[in-house]
Amino acid sequence: MGSEKVIISTEDTAAVFIQAWWRGTLVRRTLLHASLRAWTIQLWWRQIRVKLMENRRRNALDFYARKEWAVVTLQAWVRMWRIRTRYCRLLNAVRIIQVYWRWHSCHTRGFIQGDYALKENQLNIQLEISLGSQACKVQQHIPLPLKE
Repeated sequence: MGSEKVIISTEDTAAVFIQAWWRGTLVRRTLLHASLRAWTIQLWWRQIRVKLMENRRRNALDFYARKEWAVVTLQAWVRMWRIRTRYCRLLNAVRIIQVYWRWHSCHTRGFIQGDYALKENQLNIQLEISLGSQACKVQQHIPLPLKE
């Protein structure tokens, strides 16, 4: 009976060893599957984070570009307003100078104003010549030579 006990004990030990090995294999397989699933989830999450960071970067770049465009547009408007204001002041000054120049040239150089009428064979001319404060009126009837 002693040898049977040793064989049973050896068989029990072998069975326990095989069961322990199998349970270890099952646990390692389960852990491997769990770690593969965790690795897959980590990869997915890293891709999501990269996309989120890219979207944030793109949004920040768009915001910066919009802000820069607004600044450039505002600067252009201000420059346009300043130039237009200066142009209007200069235009007003030019108009004032022109009025005074025309008044001066009219009163110093004088001007000729008049009209004419053509009746049958005679030209009637009426002229008014102003030179400074002096004025001269001329009326003349000029006969026209007509061949009949």
